[in-house]
Order: sequence, then C-alpha cells, then structure tokens
Amino acid sequence: MFFKAIDFSRFSSIRIGPVVEVAMVEAGDAIPKDCLLVGGANNLLVGPTPPPLMMLSKDFDYCRMEGEYLEVGAATPTGKLLSFAKKHDLAGFEFVAKLPGTLGGMLAMNAGVKTYEVFNILESIQIGGDWIPAASIPHGYRFAKLPGIATAARFPLRQGYDETLRRALLKLRNNQPKEPSAGSAFKNPPGDYAGRLIEAVGLKDKRLGGMAWSEVHANFLVNLGGGTFEEAITLIQEAKARVREAFGVELKEEIKIINRLTD
Repeated sequence: MFFKAIDFSRFSSIRIGPVVEVAMVEAGDAIPKDCLLVGGANNLLVGPTPPPLMMLSKDFDYCRMEGEYLEVGAATPTGKLLSFAKKHDLAGFEFVAKLPGTLGGMLAMNAGVKTYEVFNILESIQIGGDWIPAASIPHGYRFAKLPGIATAARFPLRQGYDETLRRALLKLRNNQPKEPSAGSAFKNPPGDYAGRLIEAVGLKDKRLGGMAWSEVHANFLVNLGGGTFEEAITLIQEAKARVREAFGVELKEEIKIINRLTD
C-alpha cells in the first residue's frame, strides 16, 4: 500500500474538494478497516474534512475472460469495460456507455440506465477473496448492500454486442448537462421523478455562488465555476425542504456526501 495526494477539486466530477492523502490499496494488501473507499469520484461530494480515504490501485484495473465468465477488476473504468465488450463481441454491457466512474462504483450503487442495471448481468462479486453470488446480495434501484469491499466481479459470457442498443440508450441520457456535476443528486421517488419535483418547486436553474440546479435537468447540481461544498449542501437542503413542504415527499440523495464534522 502507498499514499497518493488526490486533489478532489480536479479529480471529482463535480470539481469540489480538498487535497487528500489517499491510501492506495494494492493486490495482496489487507483492506484497511478505518478508511472509506472511493472510486472514480463521479457521484461524490467531498467536504473540507473528509474521513480517511482509500482507493483501489491499478492492480484492480483489468478485464479478462476466464472460462465461462468475464472477470473485471473493481478499479476498471466503465469506458474500458465497454471497449473490451465491443472488441470481443460481448452482449449486455451496452448500457455502460458514458456512465462515469469505475466498476466498483457501479456495483456499490447498482448503476444503470432505466431498466438496464449492472446487477441484471452480474454473476458474482469478489469480496475479501471470496466470490459472493450476486443473487444473495440485497439490491434494487440505485443501491446494493455489499457485505464488504468489492475487488472484482464476474459476468457470464454472452456473444452479441449490440451497437444499435448502445446508441439508443445514449439518447436517453442526452438531457444531461455538460457542466461538472456528480450525476443525479437525488434518487427518483416511487412513481415520480426528482427532477420534476425540483422544477415544480421553482428551483430549476436556481444558483447560489458557483453552484446551481441545472437549467437542462433539474436533478443535476452543477458547478458553474468555483462552486463550494457549502453552496452545494445549501442547495441540496433547500431542495429537500421545499419538496417535502410542497409534496410530502422525502428526497433521498443519490450523490454521496463525504465529510466529517469538526468541533
């Protein structure tokens, strides 16, 4: 294991956060018990005082076919996974196009597009050196209760990469803003859409300092330049309060907020 200085104002997709010494876990290392795992920092909002953090090193960035399965390391970028699937004519991975981050992040939140989710094609996850069947792990819309740190995953090999499907799924994401963001701020409540609720209470395009609810999609909190953690938190709290008051709906964050309170 070694430590690496990560500037989250440059590394995270929302471009907010301090410079942090992050523990880089290598193959064969024991997973630290006192550190919080971060991956590609694509759905993270890192505060000024985060807890101890760790990341999986490049040792966990690989794709390889093993017998009847495709094994993928948890630090593998989604773009690399898609390219491997296309090159080897593997079906089922078309939905990962333009999904940011790494496989580990996808597993932790059961990432996907509409009904296409990673757990739908997953056979098992490697945790603590053991392979855990995906069917035994509680999961659902944008969540998975992993019983530890995922270091790899296995997918059944299926031939038939579908470029037409990839393009169709990409069109479903054309309404996402171009500015730095951490993806959807809130999960969609049952039978409704977080973006619709935020827009309905008048917050679409609402700006505070360098942060704003996107004018393109109201459920995206975007950094227009120089946005801060405090501005982002204020807008998140305001959206939750307004939606609760107007509709009686408690919005639940999809974005992961990482900060340790100080005295």
